[in-house]
Amino acid sequence: MASSSSSSTFSLVSLALLLISAFSLLISPCSSTKITLSLSPTFHNQRSSDPIQSLTSLASASLSRAHNLKHPKSSNTTTSDDDSVFSSSNYVPKTPLFPRSYGGYSVLLRFGTPPQTVELVMDTGSSLVWFPCTSRYRCSRCSFPNTQNPVAKFIPKLSSSAKLIGCGNAKCQWVLGPTAKCDAAGGEDQKKTGCPAYIIQYGSGLTLGLLLSESLDFPGKIVRDFLVGCSIISSRQPAGIAGFGRGVESLPSQMGLAKFSYCLVSHRFDDTSFSSDLVLYSSSDDREEENGRNPILYTPFQKNPSLSSRPAFKEYYYVLLRKVIVGGQHVKIPYKFLVPGSDGNGGTIVDSGSTFTFLDKPVYDAVSGEFAKQMKNYTRAKGIESQTGLSPCFDISKEKNAIFPELVLQFKGGAKMELPLTNYFSVVENLGTVCLTFVTNNVVGGPEFIGGPAIILGNFQQANFLIEYDLKNERFGFRRQTCK
Repeated sequence: MASSSSSSTFSLVSLALLLISAFSLLISPCSSTKITLSLSPTFHNQRSSDPIQSLTSLASASLSRAHNLKHPKSSNTTTSDDDSVFSSSNYVPKTPLFPRSYGGYSVLLRFGTPPQTVELVMDTGSSLVWFPCTSRYRCSRCSFPNTQNPVAKFIPKLSSSAKLIGCGNAKCQWVLGPTAKCDAAGGEDQKKTGCPAYIIQYGSGLTLGLLLSESLDFPGKIVRDFLVGCSIISSRQPAGIAGFGRGVESLPSQMGLAKFSYCLVSHRFDDTSFSSDLVLYSSSDDREEENGRNPILYTPFQKNPSLSSRPAFKEYYYVLLRKVIVGGQHVKIPYKFLVPGSDGNGGTIVDSGSTFTFLDKPVYDAVSGEFAKQMKNYTRAKGIESQTGLSPCFDISKEKNAIFPELVLQFKGGAKMELPLTNYFSVVENLGTVCLTFVTNNVVGGPEFIGGPAIILGNFQQANFLIEYDLKNERFGFRRQTCK
């Protein structure tokens, strides 16, 4: 039943795309080595009137996201008669990034000829770039607290450069893998057959659609034949996704970037006009970000040893976290959680698509336990803990000067990320309560799960740091600064 429904949807899209006349676009020459873009919203709303609901929703979404990153569905899932459709150049840009009420950061990108602007969530934990597509786009359960704007859709029939990706195109295999099922037997007929539909899962949400070749338009630069997903059906997706992972289909890979960086403004969990920049570099030798008094600290990217058996993990940015220090005390964490084992389990990844940092239960118990121990003189807000799923929470409404332990993450090579207090404690407004913003197995009622990355560094903990992904030199950099 699902298969027949999906087939009719795909035929509608195919019919629309057949009306498009495609032509080639020349890349505009430019001597600049970077592009700066805003991670920005297209609408503004009031802050949530229920902060507990916001924290609960974000904690639940963070846990669901962690479950998906730890146990990713294969990106080369294709539909068949037996399966349900839901079964499984030297010029570089810069754009603004804005925080969103659903816990992510979005960027505005322009695709097509003439260009159409779409809002996408910037995500380093996945690789495909996709947007809500066609006037028939449908998204179920896509309403989030404080988000009421209509989803902007890309309309292929309005672009003269949109082309369906054929099954014989190598880019089809980028997403669906070498075993992609095509309707035609092969040869010349296969080249004329459209690439099968993709299905990608993100936490509790998913998206389904067809692959297009389209132009990506930056100021002074047009990137032609850019692979992008035209999603027709989605669930629990507030916007499209700009995949910045390590896969060949990601935006950094397709553009051949040497590095990219961002500086995330602090979350208020509303849609705000305050923005910061996402910077894309064609050269890793750019010295603009250097600051002698406040240098960028680096730690090398790590490889997961089980990439052959668990290829989905190749999209992640692994770093080696050596120590977690709470209030000057080194928290004892078993080695197997800090370094990926031969089975691929363990280790730390950096993920801009997660809100709150996830810690495997033993790691979480050790870290949260140290906070509880050092803050034992404050009253625990058990009611807030049970409502939000965050723990520990403390009632500081009667405190004139509350004292909190400092939190430091130390990486391989000695780089220390000294987190601002607002990056690991969140205030529940009007209640005089603060909660530690980490999540773990079963804390917010999710299923128990093990395996995969043990630590997922979310965007809440990355705020007010310049974060750099140096792809050419295989290293992760950060520097504390006020993002604006």
